[in-house]
Amino acid sequence: MQFSLAREQLLKPLQLVSGVVEKRQTLPVLSNVLLEVEGNQLALTGTDLEVELIGRVELSEPASDGAITVPAKKFLDIVRSLPEDAIISLQQTEDRVQVASGRSKFTLSSLPATEFPNIEQDENAQEYRLPQNLLSQLIDATAFAMAQQDVRYYLNGMSVELNQSLVRTVSTDGHRLAMSSRHVDGLNVPERKQVIVPRKGILELNRLLSDDDQPVQLYIGSTHLRTTTDEFTFTTKLVDGKFPDYERVIPRGGDKEVVGDRQVMKAIFSRAAILANEKYRGVRMSLSEGSLVVKANNPEQEEAEVAVEVDYSGPELEVGFNVSYLLDVMNVIRGEQVRFVLADANSSALLTDFDDDSSMYVVMPMRL
Repeated sequence: MQFSLAREQLLKPLQLVSGVVEKRQTLPVLSNVLLEVEGNQLALTGTDLEVELIGRVELSEPASDGAITVPAKKFLDIVRSLPEDAIISLQQTEDRVQVASGRSKFTLSSLPATEFPNIEQDENAQEYRLPQNLLSQLIDATAFAMAQQDVRYYLNGMSVELNQSLVRTVSTDGHRLAMSSRHVDGLNVPERKQVIVPRKGILELNRLLSDDDQPVQLYIGSTHLRTTTDEFTFTTKLVDGKFPDYERVIPRGGDKEVVGDRQVMKAIFSRAAILANEKYRGVRMSLSEGSLVVKANNPEQEEAEVAVEVDYSGPELEVGFNVSYLLDVMNVIRGEQVRFVLADANSSALLTDFDDDSSMYVVMPMRL
């Protein structure tokens, strides 16, 4: 196998594919990237057996077909270290791969392509087409609420749901919940389809999606989800489990509505957070006519109190929340104003963008 191409052509797909490769592997070949040349196309593949990413590059120079694996991190470091306008040549000789550019030469160890594992394709997968930016926006709006290493393994990921023309993403860690929905022109899913995509799969997929409305093809099977664009094919295993009934979690009976400027609210929560308990991150919100006061204290007897004018005309109410959860919501809402809907001190708060209710956020209260 032999090929040549410009550094800039190789760097981006190699970075993306290397991102999938885990640092510590039980199988040596899993720390390698698979390089395959067929005709005038180079394919780069990385996998950790949970997710697999294939990037494709068109070759303008004549190449000879073949396949080999090379250490992902070392190969990426070599490509990064070369000048921006460098032309990189790669040639395979037995169990070694020579990478050359200008007067620099590197010889890397390699493992046979036959040892590289393939994630099996799901023959019965159903195909759907979505705009890339829409899927990316749905993930951005909800990814922060995914659990990390929770024993309830079905929370360590995101529910992706298609129903009629609606696409919905939901994530929760048991203390807060994020849900975002969009309608897609031309999408028609007669029977509700819901899968749980693991945390790593969601984060890697979101790195690949562009911010334009070019389509991405989704193939959803019983055990895997595969996405394909012109430049990449990404496959992730699905979480085998049942996602919680999130509709039951969303509070519907709140009669106390608070509306405030999102940037101002974010600023006062950030100020109060400075002196909040580092472990529990609790703050106390005190509401009265036209006013919100946020208080925090910690075991060192330090206290913070910040006040802001808000649009509120209900009875006085005091309720505690984890300030980090409130800040996470402020960071993903895009509108100028944020709406809080509350029932009482023991009920969850429902947060939405004042001008756009396509995304909803639920935060459980804290006893302080």
